[in-house]
Amino acid sequence: MGTNLHHALELKGIKAELVHARPLTADPSEVEKIPQGDCYIYPVADHVLKEIVSLVHAPKALHLHTSGTMPIEVFGEDKPHAGILYFLQSFSKTALIDDWSRIPCFVEGRNIDDVAAIYSIAQILTSHIYEAKQYDRERLHIAGVFANNFTNLMFRMAAEVLKGTQIPFEALLPLIDQTAAKVHTLAPKDAQTGPAKRGDMQVIAHHLEVLNELQDEEFFASDIQFTYMNMTQIIQTATKQKDAQMSVVDVLAQALEGLASKGQSRPAQARRRGRTPEL
Repeated sequence: MGTNLHHALELKGIKAELVHARPLTADPSEVEKIPQGDCYIYPVADHVLKEIVSLVHAPKALHLHTSGTMPIEVFGEDKPHAGILYFLQSFSKTALIDDWSRIPCFVEGRNIDDVAAIYSIAQILTSHIYEAKQYDRERLHIAGVFANNFTNLMFRMAAEVLKGTQIPFEALLPLIDQTAAKVHTLAPKDAQTGPAKRGDMQVIAHHLEVLNELQDEEFFASDIQFTYMNMTQIIQTATKQKDAQMSVVDVLAQALEGLASKGQSRPAQARRRGRTPEL
């Protein structure tokens, strides 16, 4: 976050000094080397934020942190001008963002003057600025974890499922892009598709059988199976299907029973190996 923010401000012609936090936590005297400024921004991990903030003594300056979860109270009484500058985006040192114009920023300040000052800083980078108190930011941060971090985990699991095939992960990119594009015009619940939404137990059972053949590599195969089963039940519950109150085990049992009645209890590869599914 700090590297990206420094990069973005420099592109806008704003003079900013980038100071790494680890030397400060290792040797607090390093804080004396920090140039005096009108505004101090603390884009550091939550668990060291309070410690880093306490090292800086500049009562007339504006002090801002960039956390989605930490409260404004992390700034003590020695910092009367303080607030929050929280950009909802995933940042990486290896992929610096040049254009911040579409990134939403959520701000909070101790008083109306501080809020105005924070707005003026945010407007350097984006016009999508919202005032958000702690309650809203906490939930926004959790929503971001679901929308970004957990979604990326699904991509990793999808890549794991494709291992051992001739199909590259890139084949999924048009589908991923289309899924993301749909929620720009549809509510997520209306964009939901797939066998769980349809209640297609035969397909669900077959998928679970195939997943049983995965080799443990980046993930345990059982973890991918369990994730599939849980996601299936959650989707069925959310769409209020007749099987919505069934447990994950019940969903699997019914699915396997349905295939068994059709003589398809195991896919060909599993039958050749003489294996039975591990539940």
